[in-house]
Amino acid sequence: MKRDEHGILNAELNHALASMGHTDTLIVTDAGFPIPQDAWRIDLALTRGVPGLYEVLEAIHGELIPETVTYADAVPENNPEMDERLQDLYGDTGTDLETIPHEDVLAHGSEAKAIVRTGAYVPWGNVIIQCGTDPKPFFDGDREVMPDSYQWRYEEMHGESP
Repeated sequence: MKRDEHGILNAELNHALASMGHTDTLIVTDAGFPIPQDAWRIDLALTRGVPGLYEVLEAIHGELIPETVTYADAVPENNPEMDERLQDLYGDTGTDLETIPHEDVLAHGSEAKAIVRTGAYVPWGNVIIQCGTDPKPFFDGDREVMPDSYQWRYEEMHGESP
């Protein structure tokens, strides 16, 4: 059994997260997202609302470094609770938050490395997470110089200079 009782226990979701590289995308969806036939589908849905969208996003956030989080542009006006929760989860982490038309969110299904289906019934409850990296481990040698753009990202992620 895994040592950390707070980490993700689902084997397939763990496998997908461990397989993600910089710029790969993971989509966490509500129960109604049209998942393409050939997509890597990780179906967590059990019953209506179980597991919830926000529970799954929080669990994934504990294990994956997001660079960009994208969701439907209808969310801020039509589902302000979701917008607030996404802002709370990702807003102070150096993650870029973007909105795009709902149809474009749906189109990303064919490009995602994996799609995680929840039991959520949340209007526009589909979130695209583009994976990032923590720059510090890549620049921790004596001879590497971290570019300013990476220093900024590190400071946003950790609240301190590298």
